[in-house]
Amino acid sequence: MAPMMRLVLGLGVLVLILSAVALGLPAHVTATRSVVINAPEYVVFPYLNNLRRFQEWAPWSDKDPNIKLTYSGPPEGNGAKVEWTSEVPSIGNGSLQIIESKPSSSLSLTTDLKGLQGLSYFDLVPAGAGSKVSWSFGFETGSSPLKRWKGLMLDGYIGEVYEHGLEKLKKHVEADRAPTITQPAPAAPAPVETPTAPEGGETVVPELTPAPQAQ
Repeated sequence: MAPMMRLVLGLGVLVLILSAVALGLPAHVTATRSVVINAPEYVVFPYLNNLRRFQEWAPWSDKDPNIKLTYSGPPEGNGAKVEWTSEVPSIGNGSLQIIESKPSSSLSLTTDLKGLQGLSYFDLVPAGAGSKVSWSFGFETGSSPLKRWKGLMLDGYIGEVYEHGLEKLKKHVEADRAPTITQPAPAAPAPVETPTAPEGGETVVPELTPAPQAQ
């Protein structure tokens, strides 16, 4: 058998094996990351619900300072949308659009990450004096072997990105809530007492007693 024919057969067998393995992979994949923020849910929620604030904590902006964001729909709540374009291959193009907004509780968003389409979720629950924010992304792999293999790598790719974004969100929210330290006003100088003139109009000069001379 010719070497080229062996190569073709070998590749064909490999594709069949990978396809068979893919059938055993999950048909729905979800990646989730969480962070605890020192602020109640009603304080954190507007940062997520208003997509025009997305640039403040977006995980991609550090990798590409020139990322272009385009907003459409209402500023916040259902229908709000942000799209981004980037020349950095690891970021590419994508979008988020809010489809369900539950104040101080959760958000659901249609999501496109470099052509990988699915749903994102933000969930906010109390955590001590603050709140725990979870960011998830999930998509249906269907029967496509390629999508199922993509799903297998989803947690490693999305997890790192979402983790970075949540840490930026935490720093931003907590910095906005930090009390500002005001410098105390300088104390007014003490008034200088001046000799008071008697009724006759002459200034009284205190008599100085000469110092005793040494013997």
